[in-house]
Amino acid sequence: MTTSDTQIRDLLATYERSLNTSDADLAASCYTPDGIFMPTTSPTVTGADMANGYGQIFDAIRLAVTFTIDELVITSADTAYALTRSSGTQTVLATGDQSPESNRELFLFSRTGPDGWKISRYMFNKPE
Repeated sequence: MTTSDTQIRDLLATYERSLNTSDADLAASCYTPDGIFMPTTSPTVTGADMANGYGQIFDAIRLAVTFTIDELVITSADTAYALTRSSGTQTVLATGDQSPESNRELFLFSRTGPDGWKISRYMFNKPE
């Protein structure tokens, strides 16, 4: 594995941890300053609004998910992408209802200088 490969895998592990601990600031820290998050059932979130966007999600649900990396490609010195799958559970905080949670994800990454690799674009959808 290359250094970039390891750094991106570590970044995805940090992002997974942010979801499982409902840590909006940690989730936002995984993105570039101009990052874009495109969730399936919510509005697109960009840049400075990232922590607030994740905060709204975490106010509504709790996640317990695990990511599997299906493909990770370093396309240049400064760009990469990953195709992943996630699975686990989602709990709706208002009702306590729990349901299976699974998605297919596409991450685009940019190398951001001394901060290393960050998520520049992220979107997901249901596998069914």
